Amino acid sequence: MDWGNLTILMLLAAGHAELLVMVINRLHGHALEEDRLHYVRHFHEVAIVVFPMALLWYVGLNGPQLLFGGRFIDLAFGWKIYLGLCAVGVVGLVISAVRWNLQHRPRTLVANHSQTIDIAQRLGSRPLADGPYRYLANVPGNEIFQLEVSDKTYRLPNLPAEWDGFSILHLTDLHYTGTIQRSFFEEVAKIARDMPADLVVMTGDLIDDERLIDWLPTTLGCLDAPLGCWFILGNHDWRLDSDKIRKAMTDLGWKDIASRTAEIEHNDHTLAIGGSEVPWMGRHPDFSETPDDAFRLLLSHTPDNLPWAKRNGVDLMLSGHNHGGQVVIPILGPVYAPSVNGVRHASGAFWEPPTQLIVSRGVSGKHPLRLNCKPELTRLILRAGA
Repeated sequence: MDWGNLTILMLLAAGHAELLVMVINRLHGHALEEDRLHYVRHFHEVAIVVFPMALLWYVGLNGPQLLFGGRFIDLAFGWKIYLGLCAVGVVGLVISAVRWNLQHRPRTLVANHSQTIDIAQRLGSRPLADGPYRYLANVPGNEIFQLEVSDKTYRLPNLPAEWDGFSILHLTDLHYTGTIQRSFFEEVAKIARDMPADLVVMTGDLIDDERLIDWLPTTLGCLDAPLGCWFILGNHDWRLDSDKIRKAMTDLGWKDIASRTAEIEHNDHTLAIGGSEVPWMGRHPDFSETPDDAFRLLLSHTPDNLPWAKRNGVDLMLSGHNHGGQVVIPILGPVYAPSVNGVRHASGAFWEPPTQLIVSRGVSGKHPLRLNCKPELTRLILRAGA
């Protein structure tokens, strides 16, 4: 057995998987119909498993017999081309892992006080029902009920001095599928209600099953704030009757800010808040008619809209959508994120002047699986100054 060649073949198989993941992540960052994505995902799942076996059979045990001392130079031309691409995939995997492990605390983050609340323990049992993908909830180490509740303080250069201490409660990606029971989300809402803030925002993906819209009154309907509760929808809402979801939210007193801006006067300064559901619905909000000295807040379901936010002078951008990857592999980091930037903005804070982007891991997901990636509920506390 040529162990050196076996190691190389294993690395190339990993590079092959990385190439497929890069494609699947970026496809999910676009407004493609679910039926198309469904077939692409199935091809991706099969190809990841089949390719290593084909690689070992056709070039390891047969052909140039690389497992028995054969030479890579004797590979057929087609194999050389594709394995060259797999080598590029290995490089991409290494770069992604290095970036993940070297990420540092953003300089705008002043303080982070977090605690983990075991929702299942508070309820006395695991709030599971017979919904989609229920089997995933039994994966060892699953953290779907381990809610990380945080107060994170950021110092932002354009925040008015009179707003020092301004607070925003950020919720996103609740994903009512029916697999996790209503009682879980009601408990999350109770926790959120005990975190008073000047402003409450929701950045999309509320509903995966329209029959569960009636969960909203006892969950998000319990929240309020002095400057209002504001929301946009996400790609999962887009696949349903989004107008019905919007009406249910506005009937509860939430304000729909999708594709528009609104101005809120607070302590002698203007908060210009806008919402973007691009690329799935509507258009970007127009900040051009807001006061030049207004503090601009953008709610965008996907962090992929960061370049637009920077061009339009957005001060603070809040997003979800990527769920932190849901599964974070030690050393390698997150693997899957439905973004044109892959896992680069899977979760966390990113200071790209003039915009502070904050991406929440969200409260839940279509798939009830969280490994090294707890669900998240965050209150942002903003400080003024450079």
